[in-house]
Amino acid sequence: MKRRALLLAALPLPARAALNFPHDFGAHPAQGIEWWYLTGLLGDSGSAPPRFGYQLTFFRLPGPAAADHPSGLAARQLLLGHVALSDLGAKKQHHGQRLLRALPGAVQAEMGDCNVKLRDWTLKRSGNGYRAAFNGPGFALALNLSTPDAPLLQGEAGLSRKGPDPAQFSRYYSRPQLATEAMLTLDGQRQRLTGRAWLDHEWSDSLLGQAQGWDWLGINLDDGRALTLFQLRRKDGSRDWAGGSLRSPGQPDRSFTPQQVEMTPLRHWTSPATGANYPVEWRLKSPAGEMLLSTYFDAQEIDARHSSGLVYWEGAAQLFDREKRPLGAGYLELTGYAGRLPLP
Repeated sequence: MKRRALLLAALPLPARAALNFPHDFGAHPAQGIEWWYLTGLLGDSGSAPPRFGYQLTFFRLPGPAAADHPSGLAARQLLLGHVALSDLGAKKQHHGQRLLRALPGAVQAEMGDCNVKLRDWTLKRSGNGYRAAFNGPGFALALNLSTPDAPLLQGEAGLSRKGPDPAQFSRYYSRPQLATEAMLTLDGQRQRLTGRAWLDHEWSDSLLGQAQGWDWLGINLDDGRALTLFQLRRKDGSRDWAGGSLRSPGQPDRSFTPQQVEMTPLRHWTSPATGANYPVEWRLKSPAGEMLLSTYFDAQEIDARHSSGLVYWEGAAQLFDREKRPLGAGYLELTGYAGRLPLP
């Protein structure tokens, strides 16, 4: 392990991280874990306050069967899906989960381009955007997402360090500020909505290291910027690593070092279901400025013990400046507060 770390440290990061599109929009089955993560906010028009938030996440994992198993039905790869709809007015979250072995045509993450399917939960790249469809308890959502912008390469040219050990990294890009047209069916009622979305795609063999979990946010700002901040935490709560990025229209994308990122919890919420204590309000400092982050409502915990065994917080959040003037909105993710994630 030490030899590997030294070899990796001796290489320039872009040499290990060069991403090739459209190939890297697709799956990387040789990697230990991979996910496509789509979140967004929806309202009645582009200028109206959002009424709903949503999450669609696909995880690709190696299955128990050997890669050279002769059976076409062998569980060489697994697909795990989490979906959620947050009703911001009712302060209610609907969520669902699935875990299935890969089956050609029905449960698959294709190589070469983005085409992920978990039965009728789908995410597929189309032209300058994506189409997605999924459903959960009491709702169904169909999305058309578009952007003229190139992928935002996180870290150094798409290689995102996840710890002090140079061997601890992921390949990671984002598609922020996705213009969205949606058809939501909720409790039998259909409604057309619009909004903005954020798509992450990340894959790795070594992600957490000694960390217990992470705090992450992806925010589409109203002025067209896109902000990413994250930190990984040790079991004692201290910070193991941090980073982030800022995309500003007409300017080069900017990546943040750990020393440039401060994420300070201001308020916590304790889940009555699991007892996990989540920080749901934050003071943020980075080269993007000093900001405040607050959830739309607190009870947005994802209890996926019936599929992945994960329990984490994932929900819609608002970004404000120091005077509490609104700057934008997006999603906050909090993991490791109900136990360490079972990740490499």
